[in-house]
Amino acid sequence: MNKKPLVLVVMDGVGLSDNTLGNAVANAYTPHLDDLMKTCPWIPIKAHGVAVGLPTDGDMGNSEVGHNALGCGQIYSQGAKLVNESIESGRIFESDTWKELAENAKGHTFHFIGLLSDGNVHSHINHLKAMLSELKKEGINRVRLHVLMDGRDVPETSGLSYIKEIEDYMAALNGDGFDARIASGGGRMVITMDRYEANWAMVERGWKTHVLGEGRQFASATEAIETYRQELNCSDQDLPEFVIVENGKPVGTIEDHDSVVLFNFRGDRAIEISKAFDDVDFDHFDRVRMPKVIYAGMLQYDADLKIPNKFLTNPPKIEHTMSEFMVKEGIRSYAISETQKFGHVTYFWNGNRSEKFDEKLETWVEIASDVVPFEQRPWMKSAEVTDELVKAIESGEYDFLRCNYPNGDMVGHTGSYESTIIGVESVDIALKRVMDACEKAGAILVVTADHGNADEMYEKAKDPNAKPKPKTSHTLNKVPFIIKGAEVAFKEGDFGLSNVAATVVELMGMSAPDCWNESMIKKS
Repeated sequence: MNKKPLVLVVMDGVGLSDNTLGNAVANAYTPHLDDLMKTCPWIPIKAHGVAVGLPTDGDMGNSEVGHNALGCGQIYSQGAKLVNESIESGRIFESDTWKELAENAKGHTFHFIGLLSDGNVHSHINHLKAMLSELKKEGINRVRLHVLMDGRDVPETSGLSYIKEIEDYMAALNGDGFDARIASGGGRMVITMDRYEANWAMVERGWKTHVLGEGRQFASATEAIETYRQELNCSDQDLPEFVIVENGKPVGTIEDHDSVVLFNFRGDRAIEISKAFDDVDFDHFDRVRMPKVIYAGMLQYDADLKIPNKFLTNPPKIEHTMSEFMVKEGIRSYAISETQKFGHVTYFWNGNRSEKFDEKLETWVEIASDVVPFEQRPWMKSAEVTDELVKAIESGEYDFLRCNYPNGDMVGHTGSYESTIIGVESVDIALKRVMDACEKAGAILVVTADHGNADEMYEKAKDPNAKPKPKTSHTLNKVPFIIKGAEVAFKEGDFGLSNVAATVVELMGMSAPDCWNESMIKKS
């Protein structure tokens, strides 16, 4: 093995685009990243679509599938593609879980909670439509939707179009004893969809809204959204909670003997609300009452911790990960990020596995994220993460170190172009310190990203004279893959994130497993 340690830095959400309008990557002051790209071997690689296991190249990549691909060196069917295959084949409706949910809801209510959009990052409205149609076929009488508004993976104020789409769909189904309607909702960054236990108050608001029917009351979801927009001028993701009422009463609280499905397929923002439904000893907030329901997720979001206990679609069984390989080779590894992306360099990196493969050989460090809007502190915890990473590099105790800087993604999602500029610049400052530490330690430095985001902060407007509209979603752009500290040449080819594992292993002087996608560098 090469005696040089290797440090892999993931600049989350930092993609490549020639378009400079709203490009917080190109327009930020990034002398250190610029220097790397001028003086070191690098190539652009794919981080979206089929390259990371998604259905088509029109599907944006995301941090979860990106880190799966980085960490396992292979391409697995992911998220939407898994669910698409399960619905198209009918397997989802033949599963024991679906049959149990449907049977249980007869004479009671079948509830769906989830992100209402076609963003295809956390969910897809077509999956919800398919399940609604199936429920009518199976004789279920009463269905209620608890809709989380997106404005993040889709245009920021597109929510009313999805409300109309699903309400028109339900209207066509309703009748002959079938009654489906929206019962509650709110913005994804306000209720229900917290992740990594960063803000349990979000989940508590969601519980009170969906389960207890507590919150500001409206006659319809459309009325709620239009009212909040007029009062608060907020995007869909920041909409406060709302409850739909009729004759002064909520139309769809969750009660004993009901069935509940969380129809999001992505795991990070699904785990906490699943715990609230599943855990008998739950103590993160007062649930007030715990209805006796059958609850299931679209997938099992954490297989090791069995969250949730019941699920409709089996997640990919990711085998032969880089961490497994390195443990077998006796490689000492180190993984660090702040809370917002800690799970990405650990759980997702290790193939959707919560636990280490080897406690002695793997070290994981989490820096607690601030619980504030990221546009208010766009530097996030980049300095603190770098402090610890530099210490680890200088210690000489580790052979392979990996780090994620969330700024480009998390600040990019706020839609604040000015703040995202600062977020990208904060990562660049950190990058310089890592570069210096690697040079001092004689380490190879690899810099890449898991997908784009900060590279496109404005929606493309039909009118060229219109004021730019903030874009909060990921992009379809490639990401950089840079190597510093090793004299290498790249092969010709169309590479993606799944090629990174074999490349890293080869840089460390080892031979990658045959099941991995090939290395991007030529043999020396």
